[in-house]
Amino acid sequence: MFRKVLLLLRKIVALMVLLLAISAFTEGYYPIKVFDIQLTAVAQRFLTDFSVTAGCLLGFVILITLLFGRIYCSTLCPLGIYQELLTIIFKPFYRKRKIKYTPHDAWSYILALIAFTMLFAGTAVVIRLFDPYSVFGNALSLAWYGIIFITALTILVFFKSRFFCTNICPVGAILGFISRFSLLKLHINTDKCKMCGLCARACPCGAIDAKNHTVNNETCVKCFKCLPHCHHGALYYGLRQSQKIQFNLKRRQFIKTGLLLTAIGAAYKGGIEFSKIIGAKIKKVILPAGAGKLPDFANRCLNCNLCVKNCPMNIIKKATDEVPFVHIEYEKSYCKYDCHKCSEICPSGAIKRLNLAQKQQTQIAVAHVDENTCIQCGLCVGECPREVISKEFGEFPNISVNKCIGCGKCASVCPVHAISITPVDEQKLI
Repeated sequence: MFRKVLLLLRKIVALMVLLLAISAFTEGYYPIKVFDIQLTAVAQRFLTDFSVTAGCLLGFVILITLLFGRIYCSTLCPLGIYQELLTIIFKPFYRKRKIKYTPHDAWSYILALIAFTMLFAGTAVVIRLFDPYSVFGNALSLAWYGIIFITALTILVFFKSRFFCTNICPVGAILGFISRFSLLKLHINTDKCKMCGLCARACPCGAIDAKNHTVNNETCVKCFKCLPHCHHGALYYGLRQSQKIQFNLKRRQFIKTGLLLTAIGAAYKGGIEFSKIIGAKIKKVILPAGAGKLPDFANRCLNCNLCVKNCPMNIIKKATDEVPFVHIEYEKSYCKYDCHKCSEICPSGAIKRLNLAQKQQTQIAVAHVDENTCIQCGLCVGECPREVISKEFGEFPNISVNKCIGCGKCASVCPVHAISITPVDEQKLI
């Protein structure tokens, strides 16, 4: 009975997380910020702001992994929950073949180390290609990369079930390593086990080796689908069995460790250099208030597109070939003066958390009047929310550059498009 309740409880929480995630991207309704506890996003936010809140959220993710194992992957990760839904849809096809036991692939650790080390070095351009949160946001916002990735992932799930989670995902690799030391794990009681293999057949991760009575708790995402299939009570989820820790001090292990440390050092140095290259080549564009310097934002943005889908004025645009990160375009609208939605919801720290007063004082661009086009109608004067545009009779509008925040409201009302908005090199409070 306890096993079924555990499975049901996990499914209920996962469903709630998925609904909240979809709602955040489709309806703009975001009452509980489930993306604030996505590992990559909260890790970068902590590195960016060093805020107590981000540190507590990061500690929460690590703590639940140390207590329960990789339950994050089946309960809090939207992309992981999506894959679970696919396994339910593909279940009739799985019955014809067994998901074979697969030991943890060392390549996932290497990918995770490279991606996270480069993130710590200052650039997210590698990890956002594989990060489950970023990919999920890309897919829901119908960005081309997200569509391609989710299509490939769907095909992979059909043939290999949750192979992405167990052998590719950098977040899964980190959590898998932490789960080595988790308090609660799945175990097989050899005295009760009848070697029927039903638990292994039910496991979508290939984490159970029924023949050898072992469970790979690194790849196990704690979906608990296996528990109800064991009719003899041999498979259980609980405290770890007492076991001796063996230390292997062979020369081969020293060599592996040395190579690994060398790879980490190279990745860190590469991340620093890569961030400089990106910063030097990016196109000058307008960024949301709180983004700071353009090179920094280009390296921090995870391209999850959460700000894109939640911007009420639809001025924040997806990444393009020319601008490989989210940015602002004023072609059809402007930045609403009493709105700071993007700053509120960005979970990664790429857009810093600003209150409304701070946002209203942050200069993201500057407006300029083209006197060759201006017809001196004066509409811009009355529409400026900061009242920094003045006009004398018979004269062209005068914009106080030191007070203009670049919201674009004046340009949106100009009937002859005589006002242009130029991005600043670095955002600042004025």
